[in-house]
Amino acid sequence: MTHQEYSYAIGRRKATTAVVKLYSKGGGTFIVKTSTGRELPLKEYFGGNDYLYQNALAPFDVIAPDAFKKFDAQMRITGGGIAGQADAIKLAFARALVEWNADLRPTLKPYGVLKRDPRIKERKKPGLKKARKAPTWSKR
Repeated sequence: MTHQEYSYAIGRRKATTAVVKLYSKGGGTFIVKTSTGRELPLKEYFGGNDYLYQNALAPFDVIAPDAFKKFDAQMRITGGGIAGQADAIKLAFARALVEWNADLRPTLKPYGVLKRDPRIKERKKPGLKKARKAPTWSKR
C-alpha cells in the first residue's frame, strides 16, 4: 500500500460520471466542480437534500461515523440527475477509499457500496413512442 498525495477513482450510475480525488489529510471539505466551472460544497450542491448527501457519504459511514472528517475531496460530476449523481459519488468514494487502503475492501464489500449499478435507460425502439410505449391501437 503506497500512500499518494490523493486517491483517484471514477464512479458511474445511469448517465452520470463522477471523478473523485480523495486527499487523505484534510478536514472534511468536499468540493464539487460543476460542468459550468462553479465550485460548490457537496452539501450545498445537493441543495439541502439530506438523503442524497448522506447517500453519497455512505462509504465513510461504513468505516466510522465521522470518518469523512479526516479526508478532503475534489470531484467533477457530469450528466444525469441528482439521484444518479449521488450514487456515482458514492461508488467513486468507495473505490477511492479502497485505493487509499486496500484493507478496507472486506469492510465495504458487504454493504454493497463497491458495486456498480448497471441499470440504464432502455433504448427507444422503431415504431414505438418510447422504449415500450406503443401508439394507441385502433381497430378501425
